[in-house]
Amino acid sequence: MRSTIQLFLKGLAMGSADVVPGVSGGTIAFISGIYETLLASISAFNFSLIKTFKTDGFAGVWKAVNGSFLLPLFAGIATAIVTLAKTVTYLMDTQPIGIWSFFFGLVLASILLVVQMVKKWTFKVLLWGGLGIGIAYKITLLTPASTDELSLIYLFFCGVIAICAMILPGISGSFILVLLGAYRYVLDSLHERNWAVIVTFSVGCFLGITSFSHLLKWLFAKFHDLTVACLAGFMLGSLAKVWPWRDTVIDQPISPGTLAKMGGDPQFALALALMVFGGLLVLGLEAIGRKKAS
Repeated sequence: MRSTIQLFLKGLAMGSADVVPGVSGGTIAFISGIYETLLASISAFNFSLIKTFKTDGFAGVWKAVNGSFLLPLFAGIATAIVTLAKTVTYLMDTQPIGIWSFFFGLVLASILLVVQMVKKWTFKVLLWGGLGIGIAYKITLLTPASTDELSLIYLFFCGVIAICAMILPGISGSFILVLLGAYRYVLDSLHERNWAVIVTFSVGCFLGITSFSHLLKWLFAKFHDLTVACLAGFMLGSLAKVWPWRDTVIDQPISPGTLAKMGGDPQFALALALMVFGGLLVLGLEAIGRKKAS
C-alpha cells in the first residue's frame, strides 16, 4: 500500500508538470527514479499481449505490463490533469514569477542529477549533449500557432506528438501543444467534458507513447550515455522557457534588473527562495530514493 501511494504521488507530480507549458512530466519521472521502469512497462504493450491473454488470461497481461506500477502512476497523472489544471493555469496567470522560479529550480537541480548518470564522458557524449541543448532551445524560440477550429484528425496527431514530448525529460508536451495551437483548446475541452475531443486526443496519446517508448528503451539499452547526455541537454536547453523574468510582449527572457527598469516588480527574494526550494525538493527526493535503494 505504501508503494502504491508513493507511485500515485509521483504520478500526481508528473501530471501537474505536464499541464505547465515548459515543464516536462518526463523530468519528474527521471528525478523520482522511475523513468526506465516506466519505459519498460509502456513498451510491454504490443501484439504479444494477445497471446499472453490466451495462455495466461488477464493475470498474465497484468503482470506483463507491470499493472501494479502503471495503474497508480497513471491514476495520479489523470487526477492531477483533471483537478490541478485550473489551479496551475491560475498561478501562471496571477503569480508567474513565483511558479516559474519554482520550476526553474526544479529543472536545474534535475540536470545535476541526470548528468551523474553518464558512466563515461567522451567527446561523442558531449556532442550529443550539445545537440540536445540546441534542439530544446530552438523549440522554446518557436512561435506558437494560432488555430481557432481544430479537426479531430488534427487533434489525434497533436496527441501523438505531444505525448512523445511529455515522456522526454526537458521537452514539454504542453508547450508542444502551445506551438501546435491546441493547448487551450484541449484544456477547455477537458474542463467542458467534450468527450469527442478527449477520446480522440487520448487515443493519439496512447498510440504515440506505446510506439515511442520502444525507441527510447532501445536507445537506453544500446546507447545509454549518449541518450542520457542528450536528455540532459534537452533539460538544459529548456531552461530558457522556464526563466521567471520575461518580457511578456515578445515572450523572451530578461534579467530582473531589466524588468524593474520596465516598471515591473522582479520579486527577486521570493523568486530566489522558490528556486532554492524547488532545487532542494529534487535533491531531497533523490537522496531519499538513494537511501531506500541502498
